[in-house]
Amino acid sequence: MYRFFIQAQQVNDDTLTITGEDVNHIKNVLRMKMGEQLEAVDEDRFLYLCKIDSLDEEGVHCQILDRKKPETELPNPVTLYMGLTKSDKPDFVIQKAVELGAVRIVPVTTRRTVVKLDAKKAAARQKRWQTIAEAAAKQSKRAVIPEVGAIMPFEEAVKEAAASDVLLIPYEQETGIARTRDILRGIRRGESVAAFIGPEGGFEPSEVELVKSCGGKSITLGRRILRAETAAVTMLSILMYELDE
Repeated sequence: MYRFFIQAQQVNDDTLTITGEDVNHIKNVLRMKMGEQLEAVDEDRFLYLCKIDSLDEEGVHCQILDRKKPETELPNPVTLYMGLTKSDKPDFVIQKAVELGAVRIVPVTTRRTVVKLDAKKAAARQKRWQTIAEAAAKQSKRAVIPEVGAIMPFEEAVKEAAASDVLLIPYEQETGIARTRDILRGIRRGESVAAFIGPEGGFEPSEVELVKSCGGKSITLGRRILRAETAAVTMLSILMYELDE
């Protein structure tokens, strides 16, 4: 069943109206008709099961059949600080990060980042990534649309991430998978988690040391060297497995 995101103000007693770009998508792409059912989620994470009553240029008008608040989100808010990579790799990482439960993704430039974007291109790229995040949130039945932040310099990102309860940085020079398990299993319910993933070529040792100096923990994801996009998916998959209930 198709899912759409709305604001609570679009709900009126036992009806709701879907507006904006979703109207064209419902009418002309999905070609949904009166009587068909869909799901809508508001910013308070309430899920509405609806039946389409009518469609016009202003909106898709629906009758609410059921209303509930499902527990589909991780009990811990997870932010992925993603080293900026080449080509369309960030598209893939953002899509999978949303599917795996991250609530925020922040692209980061590091010392080994190859990609260079001016302000105009960076803004356009962020807008595209946010669209990808929204589509992934709908597909994976998320209760929120994760935010894709503006591209941030590494030092600034570390300063921001240091406010999290748990700060992690997988590093290829780190050893001891048992220690990684202990650290991840020690995360308590509700604690905020920030995880850094490097670009192609990984992190400079000084960057890892900066994270550690801010209270972060350097961990290993195993004995093999992973591509940047693989490392991101692996890190979030492990977190989902350990944190989900």
